[in-house]
Amino acid sequence: MKIIKKNTAATFFSLLLFFSLFAAPASAAVGGANLKVTIVETNPYPAKIGEYLTLTVQVENIGGDKADNVDIQIVPQYPFSLDSEANAVKNVGVLYPGRTATKEFHLFVDKDAKKGVRSIDVRTKTGKDSPWSEKKIDIRIGTETFNSKGTVELKEFVSDPKVFMPGDRGTVTVTLTNTATTPTVTIDGTDYDTNARIQAAVLRPTSDGIIVLDAPYADMGLLGPGDSIKLTFNVKVAEDAPEGTHNFELAIEGNSFDYNCKKSIPLKVDASNIRLISSKELTMINGKATVEFDVANTHPNEFNSVSIKPEAEGVRFYPAEYFIGPMNPDELFTIEFNAMADDSSSARRKEGGNMSLTANYNNGINRHANTVGNLNFASASEPTGSNSKAVLAGGLIIIAVPAAFLFYRRRNNN
Repeated sequence: MKIIKKNTAATFFSLLLFFSLFAAPASAAVGGANLKVTIVETNPYPAKIGEYLTLTVQVENIGGDKADNVDIQIVPQYPFSLDSEANAVKNVGVLYPGRTATKEFHLFVDKDAKKGVRSIDVRTKTGKDSPWSEKKIDIRIGTETFNSKGTVELKEFVSDPKVFMPGDRGTVTVTLTNTATTPTVTIDGTDYDTNARIQAAVLRPTSDGIIVLDAPYADMGLLGPGDSIKLTFNVKVAEDAPEGTHNFELAIEGNSFDYNCKKSIPLKVDASNIRLISSKELTMINGKATVEFDVANTHPNEFNSVSIKPEAEGVRFYPAEYFIGPMNPDELFTIEFNAMADDSSSARRKEGGNMSLTANYNNGINRHANTVGNLNFASASEPTGSNSKAVLAGGLIIIAVPAAFLFYRRRNNN
């Protein structure tokens, strides 16, 4: 039996070692750099036969580690050719997690190219000795001309969140509508249908600090008179984007390349957040206190999942975290925490202590946190039983006064 147990134990540890050797690379891969490639703009779109086009390639590090020495390479195929082979590879440098970078490449479309969709290869790699990672990208060449007389207009646009904070991601959704009101229209004696075709829709940033994360829309089909379609673009605001109103340009290609509608779409960026204000004196008596704070949403739109968490060395708070939920603009909540200091904590001694408050909240899909620190609270003490002595003294007075009065009356009667 001892031999069997010994062999079983040996086998178990051998298997454990075997699996640990294979598990290590998997975890490294999960936490490594991971590059995502997107064509965020083709200008003009669609590409024109016999002319140059500018291809804007965006690379984003969606992994957990930084990517060193990132290169982007364009490998064109007929009918595309680079303006110069020296421009086939462009270096981005270091790309930290969550960060993006863009590079422009200039391609020529052969004069004998046919209308349709063609592909090119976009490659990325990190480091000189790393292998290339390849992605095939489709580019539309040429445009169709239709005799339809419908007209596409921008009916409305909505950003989510309504007001972005620096570093936020979100969406811009546009609604395009065919403004025709009748099925046909007669022009110079010829009848035309009033359908509208949307051949392409491109959202381009015209301000620094805002980024479009999606490729253009293409071939969205036919819109009948009065019909609408919604298009959603994923966008991002840079961490260092200035506050204020930024702008996108929405370019829509309709029934022909000659009909091109361009509209400006604003995007607001505001860094104002949750403010935390002490609403009464922070004092601990005998190591206990009830602390009170005002919580105000100073941002122009609603925050969701708002919670406040207090912290202080050697002090326990109840509740440990206060959940408020949604907060409208300019809304104010007053919250309370019961605090209790440990016996060895400085909060019980005369020097008092420091506490901090952290507000956690969502702006759209983005989680934010801001902390207010160095909130000083004083420490005081009262003699143990002082309250009971006061009550006893008060009770004695209440008893003594009527007794003295009765004694006085008896003495006068006698």
